[in-house]
Amino acid sequence: MKATISHIKADIGSLPGHTTVYAPVEEEVRKFVSDNSRGLLTGFHVGHVGDDIQITMVHSRGIDNPEVHGLAWNAFKAGTEVAKKVGLYGAGQDLLKDAFSGNIKGMGPGVAEMEITSRKSEPFIVYMMDKTEPGAFNFPIFKMFADPFNTPGLVIDPNMHDGFRFEVWDVLEGRKIELPSPENTYDILAMIGSKSRYVIKRVYTKEAHEKLPDENVAVVTTDKLSLIAGEYVGKDDPAAIVRIQSGLPASGESLEAFAHPFLVSGWMRGSFNGPLMPVGIKDSKMTRFDGPPRVAALGFVLKDGKLAGPVDLFDDVAFDGARRTAIEMTDHLRRMGPFEPHRLPESDMEYTTLPKVLSRLSSRFTPIEGHIKAETLEEPTRDMD
Repeated sequence: MKATISHIKADIGSLPGHTTVYAPVEEEVRKFVSDNSRGLLTGFHVGHVGDDIQITMVHSRGIDNPEVHGLAWNAFKAGTEVAKKVGLYGAGQDLLKDAFSGNIKGMGPGVAEMEITSRKSEPFIVYMMDKTEPGAFNFPIFKMFADPFNTPGLVIDPNMHDGFRFEVWDVLEGRKIELPSPENTYDILAMIGSKSRYVIKRVYTKEAHEKLPDENVAVVTTDKLSLIAGEYVGKDDPAAIVRIQSGLPASGESLEAFAHPFLVSGWMRGSFNGPLMPVGIKDSKMTRFDGPPRVAALGFVLKDGKLAGPVDLFDDVAFDGARRTAIEMTDHLRRMGPFEPHRLPESDMEYTTLPKVLSRLSSRFTPIEGHIKAETLEEPTRDMD
């Protein structure tokens, strides 16, 4: 039986600054979905991480369904009205258009959807990040589905041994490519290491997979608010749906990808690199330097269109070590202040507010006598031996 899992998230106001979702706003979104989803959704969950409200929905309408997207959009609009009444900061921040036009993509909220063939037991995890960008998922998704040191099932499970297919998007040029692993592992890494441009959008099983041939098993939101709005309006704060177990990474293999904090872009004003810290929902308030960037994980089981759960998977002492490491990394990076590599490189600052500051100085520059511009230099002769 086919089912669709749609996860749509948005920042529609925070208390205070960019810290956390205001409970009455989240409750208004939850109430709107509950009151208007009869006959449309078979299950849903409304939650949050940091200052982003997250809606997970199950239905049979397929991806990009205008009614499902419209429900989420109108729920966020209802929550925005509550946010505006109490003067929350950034009320309606991610709702970049005035009216819904049939599809929520390109309008501000992040969208991750997959249409699946439901198994007898269909467990999955929704990962939700705050204060970072879609490319932050490149490292953990790769580890889950292509790194045997993280996921031994790739070695010892015959259903996983042939690997998976990765769909990678070039978000700057608007193009995509599909590459199988392990055959094209190095090619995949060559791209996704440039996480601000190349992002993993989906992972599929291969046709030879005995239990789930050619099935979508992971999907990431890839909406870049800076590219939609033309300037910094908040980091994208991505989310992902990852199916697990029975020929796919086990829950523990999927979660293990976050056991060692790694650097992601975003954090304060979307302009700094920082460690991604795995936390329970209760610890997802964005405080120190508006962070550090965080990831939460909610575990569900889908059966006959109904959701069981969620379980707050990072709310566990097993990840205390990761949190301590992330705090130590935070201490080290914060000593650097506005210097790279704590601050993002200039190319990544293009859509922040920094260009407005630098433009004020452009008229005060004067030429350097005798300086040869880099683009006029001849290509040096290289010894090919």
